Amino acid sequence: MPYTIKKKLFLKKRLLQISLLSLTLLGISCEKLIEINPPTTSINGDNVYTNDQTAAAVLTGIYTNISATGITNSDLSAMGFITGLSGDELTLYSGSTDLRLKSYYQNNLRNITSSTEFWTKVYKILYTANLSIEGLNNSTSLTSEVKRQLLGEAKFIRAFCFFYLVNLYGEIPITTSTNYITNNMLARSPINQIWSQIIMDLEEAKELLSSTYLDGAIKHETSERIRPTKWAATALLARCYLYTKNWENAEKQATEVISKSDLYKLDSLDKSFLMNNSEAIWQLQPVNIGSNTEDAKTYIIPSTGPSFLTPVYISSQLINSFEANDQRKKVWINTVSASGTLYYYSYKYKIGKLDEPLSEYNTILRLGEQYLIRAEARAQQDNLSGSKDDLNIIRKRAGLEKSNVTEKNLLLTAIFHERQVELFTEWGHRWMDLKRTNMVDEIMNQVTPKKGGNWNSNWKLYPIPSYDIVSNSNLYQNPGY
Repeated sequence: MPYTIKKKLFLKKRLLQISLLSLTLLGISCEKLIEINPPTTSINGDNVYTNDQTAAAVLTGIYTNISATGITNSDLSAMGFITGLSGDELTLYSGSTDLRLKSYYQNNLRNITSSTEFWTKVYKILYTANLSIEGLNNSTSLTSEVKRQLLGEAKFIRAFCFFYLVNLYGEIPITTSTNYITNNMLARSPINQIWSQIIMDLEEAKELLSSTYLDGAIKHETSERIRPTKWAATALLARCYLYTKNWENAEKQATEVISKSDLYKLDSLDKSFLMNNSEAIWQLQPVNIGSNTEDAKTYIIPSTGPSFLTPVYISSQLINSFEANDQRKKVWINTVSASGTLYYYSYKYKIGKLDEPLSEYNTILRLGEQYLIRAEARAQQDNLSGSKDDLNIIRKRAGLEKSNVTEKNLLLTAIFHERQVELFTEWGHRWMDLKRTNMVDEIMNQVTPKKGGNWNSNWKLYPIPSYDIVSNSNLYQNPGY
């Protein structure tokens, strides 16, 4: 039966309590990238992994930690916001005095080399995932089904972290253990090795994870789509194969998800970001008491206009990319007029006020992306008919006419355009699409000067925190910093 609002609020508070327990267990000192001091708590001890509940709480703590942070910080949950500023999706309010956000916006990150950015924060999550994998592998007392699911979740999270690190920074150290002595001196690995590690983790996770959604105790099926499943691993695999130009496997993995029609289907535009909607493959449950998503709190501009708390709005480049009659512009973007200026803002998540009933979850993986992955993979294999079928499924939902493009390059251009207007402000898709399709220099040479900066091709990679480079002689900075 569907959860009542009362049950949802109770579940929300309960998740926070469990996660606080897990975060207490994870109270480690890891100020630097992979220069992590010897653990000072008992997380490596047998006591954590002798009990199904405490073992599950470690992974729950990771999801809670991601969900709890605001999207203007450089945590994983900020991926869409920060890269939206770096790229051509968001405009920073001219009255903003936040020099850090201005640096991302103007593609001038030479002073952003501190340990507060994505690099350090994502490596902290990686460290926790590695702790979990080691503890779970060494445990002999967990319920076998629980152990299997949690191992799958830990490997999935590790792959998820590496995916974003390699896309933001290029060559990165591959850390798969908790040996702090070894980790402190790891060198950056070649790109192909990083992708091999990501894909290996996801293939293993796919075999380990449940094909149904499980509750927090990893004991029972649930309607909550907040723990990774086999299908989440499959969806992320499809994306990774696309990024590595393995078109056949990208199509295969996307097809597996799309074919799971008893669980996934495209929902109407106004339902695509609701909690547990039929399009959602993996979501994060809000954990900050009284709040729905952090996205809504940050993107929705009040009647008074942009401010310190709501410092961005949709760029003219993105607004002008929508075709006439595209319903996504109507449903997923809203406007406010303040001081004579009309501002467009992202409205995928619509509940920004506090103490509203819980109805929206942060969607990380969804079916719409899988259709676009398969469309691109099919086009690259010269299956233009199949590619157009997938593209037109997305266009139909948006209220647009079918694409009748018959030439491969034009079809790929149409798919990239569709990704721009379908996936905007979601988890860095646009920024990474610009880079993987080699369009970043062309687009950013036009956009960056409008933002008050000067584009340099080096800026497509973010800088590594300088402290880590000083501490580890095997690390080196990205060019231009």
